[in-house]
Amino acid sequence: MADDLRGRFSAALKEAMLAKDAARTSTVRMILAKLKDTDIAARPSGVDRVPDEQIVAMLRGMVKSRRESVELYRQGNRAELAAKEEAEIAVIEGFLPQQMDDAAVAAAVDAAITETGATTVKDMGKVMAALRKHGGALDMSRANPLVKQRLGG
Repeated sequence: MADDLRGRFSAALKEAMLAKDAARTSTVRMILAKLKDTDIAARPSGVDRVPDEQIVAMLRGMVKSRRESVELYRQGNRAELAAKEEAEIAVIEGFLPQQMDDAAVAAAVDAAITETGATTVKDMGKVMAALRKHGGALDMSRANPLVKQRLGG
């Protein structure tokens, strides 16, 4: 599927360029540049092209850093810069898999706890490992506090 996601980036770039959408073109080029850096960084470990999970993690990281920037720009009364970052977030999120809602995350956490037989916070690693099967649909940063709470941490 990595080629599928990479193909979506290329198709989106061509589409944005043909539509003369400068903001979208710029954002997709930024994604492709970051992906190339991520691929290069993975080469020492014998990987030429990072898998989808790493691409999704990279995109989430890009969204997170832009959200932080939006907050700072808002605090500094720089609405035009905040709007630019929000536009980039919208483009990047368009490539991310559909996220589970809160109820689905809670159900997945409960199922993983049952599946692993976890009873204390010491079992958290097993539960988090079991949650990985949900891939990009489950944001681990949303699941983590819920697992801690369920295991009494």
